[in-house]
Amino acid sequence: MQLMRRRSIEATIASSDEPERHLKRTLGAWDLVVLGISVVIGAGIFSKAAQVSATQTGPSVVISFVIAGVVCALAALCYAEFASHMPVAGSAYTFSYASMGELLAWIIGWDLILEMFFAAAVVAKAWGLYLDNFLNVFGLGGVDANGVASGIHNTVQVGGVSFDWGTTLLFVVLAALLTAGTKLSTRFTGVLTAIKVAIVLLIIVVGFAFFSASNLSPFVPSAESFGGSNAHSTALTQTLFSFLAGAELSVGGVMGILAGAGTVFFAFIGFDVVATAAEETKDPRRNVPRGILGGLAICTVLYILVSLALSGMATPQQLRDATPDNGASATIVTAFQLQPDAPAWAAQVITVGILVGLTTVVMVLMLGLTRVVFAMSRDGLLPRGMSKTSAKRGTPVLIQVGSAVLLILVTAFFPVDVLGNMVNIGTLSAFVLVSFGVPILRRRRERSGAGYDTEAFRVPWSPVLPIVSGVLCLWLMLQLDVETWLRFLVWLAVGFAIYFLYGYRNSQLAKHPENIAADYREALQESVGVEESRR
Repeated sequence: MQLMRRRSIEATIASSDEPERHLKRTLGAWDLVVLGISVVIGAGIFSKAAQVSATQTGPSVVISFVIAGVVCALAALCYAEFASHMPVAGSAYTFSYASMGELLAWIIGWDLILEMFFAAAVVAKAWGLYLDNFLNVFGLGGVDANGVASGIHNTVQVGGVSFDWGTTLLFVVLAALLTAGTKLSTRFTGVLTAIKVAIVLLIIVVGFAFFSASNLSPFVPSAESFGGSNAHSTALTQTLFSFLAGAELSVGGVMGILAGAGTVFFAFIGFDVVATAAEETKDPRRNVPRGILGGLAICTVLYILVSLALSGMATPQQLRDATPDNGASATIVTAFQLQPDAPAWAAQVITVGILVGLTTVVMVLMLGLTRVVFAMSRDGLLPRGMSKTSAKRGTPVLIQVGSAVLLILVTAFFPVDVLGNMVNIGTLSAFVLVSFGVPILRRRRERSGAGYDTEAFRVPWSPVLPIVSGVLCLWLMLQLDVETWLRFLVWLAVGFAIYFLYGYRNSQLAKHPENIAADYREALQESVGVEESRR
């Protein structure tokens, strides 16, 4: 079996011009920056900073954000190089296809579906919770004196089954916008992103107004100080590294900071979605790297400032005492509610900002999800019929509608919020292969005598930086809990079954072997010749 057959860069780019299966180039560098900011700033910063501070790190959550930001920056450089050389939909999946072969490309595409589908579902679920907060803050929902729900609520009972009507409406509206065209949806996202960034800046300013340096001591709390939090104290909920090494549990101290970095990594999820829009970008060699790196840089600075303001507003113990689950549900709103002198409008503004922010996150994740499925379908690893695009709008309507329906069914009836770390592990696995793929592709292009676009973006100090990026991503994967790893293995098993039962035989490379990379064909012919001579 030719499991590692690779498609050449030339064939990869040529595939984007296939009639009825190509996307329109309508996006510029600023559009991509907006996409990056809109998807990165969302549920992570509004919830993960407070949650991790309360249950794992204390004020040193700032360091966790710095670590996660550095790892993402290194991975972003690798994404920028690949996207600049291969401006085709599919992101890490497409890049891996050209550098490491079909099987690994399938695995990474399957992981990207995991990342974006569950990220969209988890964030939409959070959107529904904040919709209830929004209704409560503005007096439209709540409970009466007897504790019975009154007014408007996101969740309603239908035949004894809970149904989230708000998230359903959200997916319908966003799917309609994405189907109408990428440029239109980007403009809509841009307006909401401007509102979201303004509110984040307001959170930082108001937060520092209630900043107390005494709340930063101790900056790195001991594990014992988290006695009231048991979120990471069992064999399945501690990190895989702690489990394998027999180290202390992943709360407090250095282990808590590292584990916290693996958790707050969720806040950075999505910058790689920008790479999935490369096929819809004008002058992608220049604009895609700018969009990826520019958006990530802005978000990282904002994250560090928000986490620092949060740490100065409330101690980990205060956050745990203010929530019914020892800090597991703490958010930035919790920190503001602990300030007796905070203006009454602060909670309202923050709630609006969170709701707007989560809307853009879900929208861009849906965009990324459909583009990955589109690329895999166009390559034949998934049914080819799904990849047909609208002649008028240039968008894969069938995939967008189908993914929206699946997201509605999953988020409306299932508790997907427990799968947040599945998003992290799927993303990090993609980062690992993209990072290691940069030096591999360069070396293979040099050996085959094929050119490598010298005008496109290139990662500096390669292969050192790409290798460091890959190792750090692997390290963050080890900081995820054992339960997440077990779920990930089940997901991979399902993916392997689909590939061997369908994808391998229906791949476009199986039907058009002339598109296989020349150096792979030569190596295959050479190995066949050696085998025949032995016989």
